[in-house]
Amino acid sequence: MTLQWYFARRFAVSFLSMLLIFAGLIWMTDMVESLRSLASEDFGLREAAGLALLRLPGTIYEVIPLIMVLATITLFLKMARTSELIVTRAAGRSAIRSLIAPVLVAALIGGIGISVVNPIVAATSRIADETRDTVRGRATNVLSLSGNGLWLRQAAPDGQIVIHAAGVSPGGTALYDVTFMKFDQNALPQQRIAAARAELVPGAWDMTGVKTWDLSGRANPEASAVEQAWMRLPSDLTLNQIRDSFGEPSAIPIWQLPAFIAQLEAAGFAALNHRVWLQSELASPVFLISMVLIGAAFTMRHTRFGRTGLMVLFAVLLGFAMYFLKSFALVLGETGKIPVLIAAWFPPLAGICLALALLLHQEDG
Repeated sequence: MTLQWYFARRFAVSFLSMLLIFAGLIWMTDMVESLRSLASEDFGLREAAGLALLRLPGTIYEVIPLIMVLATITLFLKMARTSELIVTRAAGRSAIRSLIAPVLVAALIGGIGISVVNPIVAATSRIADETRDTVRGRATNVLSLSGNGLWLRQAAPDGQIVIHAAGVSPGGTALYDVTFMKFDQNALPQQRIAAARAELVPGAWDMTGVKTWDLSGRANPEASAVEQAWMRLPSDLTLNQIRDSFGEPSAIPIWQLPAFIAQLEAAGFAALNHRVWLQSELASPVFLISMVLIGAAFTMRHTRFGRTGLMVLFAVLLGFAMYFLKSFALVLGETGKIPVLIAAWFPPLAGICLALALLLHQEDG
């Protein structure tokens, strides 16, 4: 156990050191990019530093697998130079057993990433996106989901319109049992429109089974209500704008993601992207383990064997290849080309099998 604690402590220190180096470089690069793209009288160095700090957890979270590979390479290169690996093997400890502690640390880091870092990334990324939209003068989300239906918001010439629908067509272009509430610039209600169905066409909503109430006067709205078979209401919304309002799956904390998927599907929208992301997050500890094994497979050798630089290059390239394979599999899963579970779990399991094969070959020849 003493030796395992030693390996675990050394690996944790190596990972934290690499993490701090990457965090500093990413923060400075993002700050400079924010200054370049968002520079204005109200957005200076202080605001750029704050925005880069908000975006930092999300960027770091994406590159943790690559940091894990580099941390593993750094650890075992140091131990190879000091002959610690040779002493460990001379004591009867195989390479596979020596990797138990680093693998457990990687799994622990992955678990912390899912349970703690993921919600933090979701919150900071959402705040950062809202800040960027505010600086650029863009409108934020126009859509939200709740247990009682779908809510939309669109601009109007003299205010805004809030839309509520009980159901949505599979394509997302038609709303059912829908209500439009018009508000003026002082947020006072002006008109209420209820329709059995509203279809989004270029530049407007085409509604059928319509009933309209005038809320701007003092008269009884029901007494002056008007019923129509068909009505068209101008709109600047598009289908892509509605779909983009859901945001990235990474902007939703993993603990809320299953409920959000259920609401999304109940509203009539496809939730394949979110399902793939959820399974990918659950598989992330296994993927980090595969990165540790890949880094160790090429560097758990004494430096006197030579070709150390070549082995490091192979480890880095294979780590990037597994990262690319994971991204490619997720794209295939999001487009429905392969099942969700295969898209999320095949790359990490394949990486573990490949790394173990290399390690066993080195052990037994």
